[in-house]
Formats: sequence, C-alpha cells, structure tokens
Amino acid sequence: MIVVGGGVIGLTTAVVLAESGHRVGLWTRDPVARTTSAVAGALVWPYRIEPARQVGVWLEESLRHYVRLARIPDRTGVRIVAGLMADTPLTGLGSWASRVPELREARTDELPDGVAQGLRAAVPLIDMPVYLRYLKARLRAAGGTVERRSVTGFAEPAAEASVVVDCSGLGARELAGDASLYPVRGQVVIVENPGIDEWFVAAVPGSSETTYLLPQPYGVLLGGTASDHSWDLSPDPAEAEAIVARCARIRPELAGARVLEHRVGLRPARPRVRLEALPVPGGGRVVHNYGHGGAGVTVAWGCAEAAARLAVASV
Repeated sequence: MIVVGGGVIGLTTAVVLAESGHRVGLWTRDPVARTTSAVAGALVWPYRIEPARQVGVWLEESLRHYVRLARIPDRTGVRIVAGLMADTPLTGLGSWASRVPELREARTDELPDGVAQGLRAAVPLIDMPVYLRYLKARLRAAGGTVERRSVTGFAEPAAEASVVVDCSGLGARELAGDASLYPVRGQVVIVENPGIDEWFVAAVPGSSETTYLLPQPYGVLLGGTASDHSWDLSPDPAEAEAIVARCARIRPELAGARVLEHRVGLRPARPRVRLEALPVPGGGRVVHNYGHGGAGVTVAWGCAEAAARLAVASV
C-alpha cells in the first residue's frame, strides 16, 4: 500500500497500516517537518470539522491513543495539560466529552475578564515537531518507508500498489480534483514563556479571529487567525501584533514577552471530511482521507483506523 501525504493524517494512517502487518510506503511532497501539521497548535479539541457526530467517534478513538502516548512525553511530545475553553457550554459536546479528564463548567472566579462562561478540562497538547518525528520513527520501526516524492494523479502510485491512501490534505484539491476543498489560513506567534502553564482558547464559530495561548516546551504559541480561501503563507506583521494584543488581554504578562518566531499554516477545510474508497481507472483502489479542517491532530487516530479498514477491505 502507498499513503500519499506526510502530515499527521498520512503518518498516522501509515503507522496503523504498517503495524497491522501491511507493507506500506509513504510518499510526501514536502519534508515531514515542513508540512502544515508541523506548525499546528495541536490542542486536542474539535475545530472547524464536520460531520459532528462522526467527529465525536474519531475523537474518542484518538483520545485513547493520546492518553497512552502522554505517558512518555519526552519521546512523543504529547502531554496532558489543563486549561480553559472559553464561551463553550458543557451541553451539546457529544459523547466524547465523557472521556475528557477534569471536564467541568468553570467557576466565575476562574474566568478572565470579558469571558462569560467556559469549560475547564485537561486534554492532550502536542509538541508537533517532536510528535511527527516520533510517528516517522514508529512507521519505520514497523517496516514502513518514507520517500520524498510528488505525484500529479493516482495512476503513478496505483502502478506500484493495489491500494493508495490519499492523505494529501489541501493537495487533494488538484490531486483528487476536489473543488470543495479550500484553505483556512492560520497565523500564530511563538513567544518566550513568562511562566504560563495552562492553555486558553476562545474561538467564535465563523470568525476570522481567534484567541488562544498554548504553552509548549519551545515557548507559548499565540493565535490566531482563520481566513477562509487565503493561500498567503507570509506572516502579516499587523496580524501578529493583534494576536499578541488579544492574548495579552487574557494574560497581561504576555505583552512584554520576546517574540521567537512567526508561523503560518493552511488548514485543509471542506464541508465534511472525505473518507471513502473508490476504484482507480486502470485498476486498484484509492481511499480518500482528507478535509479535516482545524482538527487533523484531534481526529487523526480515529480517521486512520477508519481509513485502514477501508484499505484492507479493498485488498
């Protein structure tokens, strides 16, 4: 089998297949460390992804994996971290919420100024550069291979494998001819950590601005933006300044924190995740697994398991 795409979705799917005993080659256009996944904030919580009911199933499966991986954070980059999800009621989250440790309504004295309600929870927060290296090493340990290779269609990988798994993210817009796939541009700022050990997120559905701060081993990741249909990968200085200002209203000590890095990534959004198997002209099957919006990390293991089932059924 060949998996196309070296981000978190492709790597996780390849790991699941390889550890199930299949011969797997992963083809990636970009180095793993330069994929969109590498710049993700990587807090495990659903964001800009549909359909909601199926997302809950994928999320539950993923949580089980991340909780286990958090037992060895130095190797995996996965930690369980407490924080506050602002302006979010407890009702309506779905069955996955019952698996989130310490999930509860926040008390009034736990809410920052200007925040009317929120949830306290302890969820996986992932250092993505470390985690992607871990997944790559785990794939190779299971006998899988990783190759830098670009493709313009599925005929090329289908000539070498009877099953191709398409985890190409935004690349599927051209590769699979999927015009419903579009980028949601996200910009973040990395600053020195002035002593913050909890995360905070305030994301209004449909808004192009979000406010989040995620303490990572390399600093605090501050966000962010959500600009639909923007392909611009250049950091915008005005947006960066606004991001820091929004986050400093939540944690004033961030106002003077030294900026370490600016990052921009393009989330692969779609009306709903595409997870299906189809025949390839000339023989073979392609399993599509893309369109995860802002929640690729959040649902990666659940979607990988589902894609693997489709792949095996196609053999």
